[in-house]
Amino acid sequence: MPAKPDYGIDAPGVVRNLFLVSLAGLALALFSPKFVTIGPVTLAVRPSGWGAAIGCAIGALLMLLYAKVGKFYHRDRMLKLHNWRGDEQVLDVGTGRGLLLVGAARHLTTGHATGLDIWNKEDLSANSLERTEQNLAAEGVTQTCSLVTGGAQKMSFPDNSFDVILSNLCLHNIYDRSTRLQACREIVRVLKPGGVAIISDFKHTGEYATTMREAGLRVERKLPSPLTFPPLRILLAGKS
Repeated sequence: MPAKPDYGIDAPGVVRNLFLVSLAGLALALFSPKFVTIGPVTLAVRPSGWGAAIGCAIGALLMLLYAKVGKFYHRDRMLKLHNWRGDEQVLDVGTGRGLLLVGAARHLTTGHATGLDIWNKEDLSANSLERTEQNLAAEGVTQTCSLVTGGAQKMSFPDNSFDVILSNLCLHNIYDRSTRLQACREIVRVLKPGGVAIISDFKHTGEYATTMREAGLRVERKLPSPLTFPPLRILLAGKS
């Protein structure tokens, strides 16, 4: 039997650092003087330590809650934005360990779902092609899916290849703005006329929307999703 699917922890380094800062703040609050005077300035050390400890611990716990619970609800919300027929050609940009890819594959009968990623472990814990293949096998969708290694900014697919393009928490990881916008234009290029792109992220969604509108797509931005941290906004873009 395939192992139980595991979709990892998003931004594991951020979660780790939040916990470390929380511990440092706790140590500061417990063992430092209540106030420290530096020249004419008096600093409230202990209250600052408690604030850092509590704030960072809450942030880390909310990110873990999203990784273990919230992203499954968020995936379902994204997939419900398309009226599935079953014959679609689907692309998941930045598929990671395949959560969106698996969800899309379960809506298909004669269609096919392709996952694209560079498998960066900084973006998702233990992110790798092999781990994603294990998840596809565990979920029973291997025959419906294929995986491609590559970046979003220069896709190897022909023009007008996909009916549905999905992406969650991927594009912001392209730090160079011009390259990030090129990835948006690549999504437009490989999307079929009549197709839809459903893109989710916690920042730059206005930038994505502007780029896709300039390319001729009809774009709608949804309100941030509940049970996501940071709050994730969904962009729904249709191609005429």
